[in-house]
Amino acid sequence: MNILNQEELTKWFEEYGDPILTYILLIVKDYQHAEDLTQETFIKAYKKQHEFEHKSTVKTWLFSIAFNVVNDYFRKKHPLQHYLDITSTEKDYHPIPEQIVVMNDQTEQLYRTIQQLKPTYRHVIILRKIKEFSTEEASMVLNWSESKVKMTLKRALAQLKKELLKGGLTYDTLFR
Repeated sequence: MNILNQEELTKWFEEYGDPILTYILLIVKDYQHAEDLTQETFIKAYKKQHEFEHKSTVKTWLFSIAFNVVNDYFRKKHPLQHYLDITSTEKDYHPIPEQIVVMNDQTEQLYRTIQQLKPTYRHVIILRKIKEFSTEEASMVLNWSESKVKMTLKRALAQLKKELLKGGLTYDTLFR
């Protein structure tokens, strides 16, 4: 069991900090909370480094921690909504990170529509299609079977397409 040194932790943060921040931001829709939860993710990774068994990549392990940190945040903030799987009514439609600010109108509408999907659909679309995780990696992050990831993604994309069409948007080539 090797102990994570400061240099390696810094390397992890430099490599995965921004992707984890944008993943969390897409879920919580609040930049300040996303920054706090990202920091909490890396603190937990540091504290739980002895539990990392190298059965997955560092990236997958860190995103798994981020997924759990976000779920804990929602459990504490909106316990009833979380357990009933109701999407939070607060919506921040003013994305802040540079990657999101430069989006064109259609892409911005896509992200807004993703925010309106139920949490399980949001998580699987963000991991598989936006963050480009493999089915296996997404199953590790979400702690689901690969078949559940595939089925949920299929349903999530169908729902996303339906919502985009309702909004007058067509994305024939998106998410094939």
